[in-house]
Amino acid sequence: MPTAPAPLYPSTPASKGLDGVRVQLDNITLVRGATTVFDGLRLDLTQRRIGLIGDNGAGKSSLFRLICGLDRPQSGHVRVQGPSSVGMMFQNPDEQIIFPTVEEELGLSLQASGVSRQAARVQARDWLVVRGLGAWAERAISSLSQGQRQHVCWLSLLIASHGLLLLDEPFSNLDLPGQAQLDHEVAHAPQHILISTHVLHHIRHFERVIWLDAGAVRLDGPGPAVCAAYEADVAARSARAS
Repeated sequence: MPTAPAPLYPSTPASKGLDGVRVQLDNITLVRGATTVFDGLRLDLTQRRIGLIGDNGAGKSSLFRLICGLDRPQSGHVRVQGPSSVGMMFQNPDEQIIFPTVEEELGLSLQASGVSRQAARVQARDWLVVRGLGAWAERAISSLSQGQRQHVCWLSLLIASHGLLLLDEPFSNLDLPGQAQLDHEVAHAPQHILISTHVLHHIRHFERVIWLDAGAVRLDGPGPAVCAAYEADVAARSARAS
């Protein structure tokens, strides 16, 4: 019997009940070598779309690594309530992609939920067809541009139906059409999504944006106000430096 194509935004146990997603960081201290990344950081994250902004080195990627369990704090607690899994998109897709073809890479995400390797490849292929990307299925990852590889990473998160997605600079390798497409898909995806980005117009409309500055929360509130404050600060610093 042919495998039915998966929907664009799969509804699985991992993507249900998303209104209950909550991430709590309680008095977090994170030290790397001689550098203290966070000292007593506290955050309570419940909104469906949250933006994370700040200069390079402010702690944005470190925060994501704590939430998804790649890093452990020296003190404090990280609690993720609601989703059965957390998915993260790295800044560099080459640090994330494992398999040589697109369908194999997407299939890996399905295998994590217990689907056999062969069935996962078939489901991934059918899912790509539904999305109008059937020609990508057997393409070698090495033949894709950096932006296309970034898109493969996004597709891997979607097909796995994680409850919470962490996107670390997802727009950095994308051209304008690619950015517009990702904007659209983020707007319609059922998951809770946190986005770290320097391209502020993608998250300016978010209900909540957090500005990190040297590992501390400089400002936390509605997207338009926080983005405007950060832009004003950058402009003031540039003026002083000139």
